[in-house]
Amino acid sequence: MYARSTTLHGKPDKVDAGIKFVKDEVAPQLDQIEGCRGLSLLVDRETGQCIATSSWESEEAMRASDEKLRPMRDRGRDILGASMQMDEWEILLMHRNQHGECCRVSWLQGDVDSLTETFRTGILPELERTDGFCSASLLVNRSTGLGCATTTWESRAAMEASRAAADDMRSRAANETGGEIVDVHEFDLAYAHLHVPEMA
Repeated sequence: MYARSTTLHGKPDKVDAGIKFVKDEVAPQLDQIEGCRGLSLLVDRETGQCIATSSWESEEAMRASDEKLRPMRDRGRDILGASMQMDEWEILLMHRNQHGECCRVSWLQGDVDSLTETFRTGILPELERTDGFCSASLLVNRSTGLGCATTTWESRAAMEASRAAADDMRSRAANETGGEIVDVHEFDLAYAHLHVPEMA
């Protein structure tokens, strides 16, 4: 399974228009593209940063869709008044207990195989014991050595309560794999229709 994320650094007052665009126009069009397995949208209403992620059955399907989706990405950028960055990933882990309301995304640089093993055997069991935890995923780009770990929480309060434990888990993961924490950001989950199977 593969994923493409489009990160838009937009204007906070344009976020609602961006959400409407994704729900009304982007999602229905993606449903018609062969090999697409859904879409999610994370938003930060305070900063205007949004991340739209589409999932794909294969790398070939993801690449084949690029030209068709480019006009839509450009339109999203215009609606949000945003700068835009696109990343492609391999999905190495997906575990979901239930859907949630908000997400914490951590980007880590390092050996992706070590990071995946540590996340699967060390971090995920601990997350399962954390109040309010809903789901976790790990996306990696093998060519750059960048990993993107996302945890979903049942409420903003639950996510905030988990911050100290999450900081500790993230630091341990970086230390154990010889990696580096690049960035951490918290978002509201504005749209969630990713149909990625359990991969834990």
